[in-house]
Order: sequence, then structure tokens, then C-alpha cells
Amino acid sequence: MSRPFIPSSNIARLKESATLAVAAKARALKAAGVPVIDLGAGEPDFDTPAFIRQAAAAAVEAGATRYTATEGIPALREAIAADANRLLPAGADPFTAAQVVVSNGSKQSLFNACMACFGPGDEVLVPTPSWTSYYEMLELARATAVPVMGDPANSLKVTAAILEESCTPRTRGVMLNSPCNPTGAVYTKQELEDILALADKHAWWVISDEIYLRIAYDTPATSVSQLAPARDRLILINGVAKAYAMTGWRIGWAIAPLAVSKAMIAVQSHTTSNPAAVSQHAALAALTNLSAADAAISDMVHAFHRRRDAVLNALGDAKKYALHPAGAFYLYIDVSSFGGDDPGAKFSGALLDEHQVAVVPGSAFLTPQWIRASYACADEIAVEGMQRIARLLSAGR
Repeated sequence: MSRPFIPSSNIARLKESATLAVAAKARALKAAGVPVIDLGAGEPDFDTPAFIRQAAAAAVEAGATRYTATEGIPALREAIAADANRLLPAGADPFTAAQVVVSNGSKQSLFNACMACFGPGDEVLVPTPSWTSYYEMLELARATAVPVMGDPANSLKVTAAILEESCTPRTRGVMLNSPCNPTGAVYTKQELEDILALADKHAWWVISDEIYLRIAYDTPATSVSQLAPARDRLILINGVAKAYAMTGWRIGWAIAPLAVSKAMIAVQSHTTSNPAAVSQHAALAALTNLSAADAAISDMVHAFHRRRDAVLNALGDAKKYALHPAGAFYLYIDVSSFGGDDPGAKFSGALLDEHQVAVVPGSAFLTPQWIRASYACADEIAVEGMQRIARLLSAGR
């Protein structure tokens, strides 16, 4: 007689990634011959630029097939520091390669930071809606994620005042993300300055996920590194996945105070060790061949901008239910008219069953009255998918 598996207390409350679950269901339906339009994807649909692929091939032929230092090859860490330093205001102390930890994607960098900085009894403010994994990473660190609901009148962004209302003597940090997944919202310079001032006042850790930083439309997005009055409790997270169309290469990084970087290296050394050597050399090419990289990013962002405008137009009258995204590649759409305890799940289920369109229900981001639809797909597919969403919204329930 087999005995049932009882999960340890480490993972007892852990939830499956809803975004990955939607992607898996869409793939399964496609494999079964159902012509599904997948608007659940969280990755660019562009190929990795040729100069990066060529650099990776050359690195393999040159022998980049062995273990590297846990924290990454020195040349890549230096390139990451140099890339971050280009954003700093004049006179600011530069970041150093010693502060950089290269990981298997920005997701691991975020996890490492949570494990290094937080633990039992600590509360961490998470502006909500936010990427679903933030809450689970904090759970794995045995800290308490405190969802802080954003203002619907301000693209579901939080303010310093809203954060302060939610803090307690146990608050130890805040997770930031701009441009934001799932809403596409971009925080203004003043909004970030106010939040950083609040964090400095309370000596909170600030973990700033800037993976979408270069995918912004109307104005450039601001890095908190450009504004922070001090960097002794600031951790920057970034990577090559989104801006360079390198999701599968799995290279992200953290830039942190030296003591925190050393702690994250220790965490990583006992979990995954170094990222893939060839991927590190590909990322090195992305960050050092500036003219080619800037041209590729500019072309991709221009295409996303065009799609953003096209999908908003495709919604027609239903456009009033969508937040206006200033960055990333998502539309966040209010489907509360569908009613029930979880209108987003109800709408997503009907949309897939009746219109063959896959989206992510907002419950994944702790906002069940919304859905997230990605426009990281061909223009005509994105437009058709949005038109089907509009038809279902118009039909109501």
C-alpha cells in the first residue's frame, strides 16, 4: 500500500505558477489540433538577435563549455556593472563587478535576494497586482508577503502614502516593478522618488525588478538607481530575457551592496551554481556590442508600440475596460462585469472554450476581477485575439 505524499512545511502553501499553467494548457490544446490564440505568453516573440547567437556559437567553439565561477564570468559582471553605471547621475559612486551576481534568469536573482534579506517574522510590501512569483518567493523565504492594492485610477500603481498605510513594525522591505507585469504601468520619477524616500526613512530593503526597463513607449522608464538617495539597502534585478529576446538563455543578475552579493552567491552556490557558460558569453555580447543591441531593441520596442496601439484600437468600445500600458507588452482588462467570486477565471474559461483564446486570469496576480492579455505575438494574431475578447465582453454574462 503506497503512502500519500505529504509536502514539507517549506512548500505546503506554495502555488503553481498560473502563467506557466496557462501556457501549458494552450500548448496542449494546440497539440490536439485546436487553433488556440495564445495571449498568455510572457516572452517576446522575436528571435534572439543574430550577433548574439553568433557570439554564442563562437564561444562554444572556443571552449565555453565548463563550469564558471558561481557568480558569473568576470567579463560579464564587468559589462553588467558598466551597463548599470550608464544610468547613474553625474557624481554618483559607480557600481562594481564585485556587486554583481549572475544567475539562471532574473527569477533566480529575485529568489536569491528574498532568501538573503528576509526570513521568519519579516513582512514585505508587494504592490498589487504584481508578478505572481513575488508572493511565492517570499513564502519560500518564510517571510510574509503583504499585498498592497494599487489605485485603479492610477493604472493600479501604489504610492508612498498607500505603502505607509500598510506597513507595520515588522515591515522589512518592498518589491518594486516598473514597467509592471501584469499591468504595463510605468512609475513616474516622482512616484519612485517618494517610495524610495519612504523606504529610506524606515530602513527597508528595496528590491527593484527592472526586467522590462527598456520596453517603454511614451517616455523612457526610470531606474531606481537614478534616484536613490542611498544604495546601501537597494537591490537591482535585471537580465537579458525581455529586452534582448533571450528568455530561453536564462541569464539574469542582481546588483547589491557587497555583503548582500556575497550572501546571494552563497545561496546560489548550494542551489544551482553558475549559469550556463555559453549563455553568459551570449549575454556578454548583448551588453558590449552596444550599437547592434540598441538597434535590435529599438526595432523590437517600436513593434511592441505599434501592437499596443493596434490592440487597444481592436478592443473598440471595450477599450474603456483596459488600463493604458506605457511599457512591457500586456493589456490588463477589467472583466468584473462577469460577476461571481472570480470573474477573471470565469471570463478566461469562457474565452478559451468559446473563442479559443488563452489569457491569464487576474487571480494569478491577486486581482480576480481582471485578466492579463499579452500582445507579444504577430500583429494580426494579437488583433484577432483582442477582437474576440471584446466580443465576449460585449456579450457579458
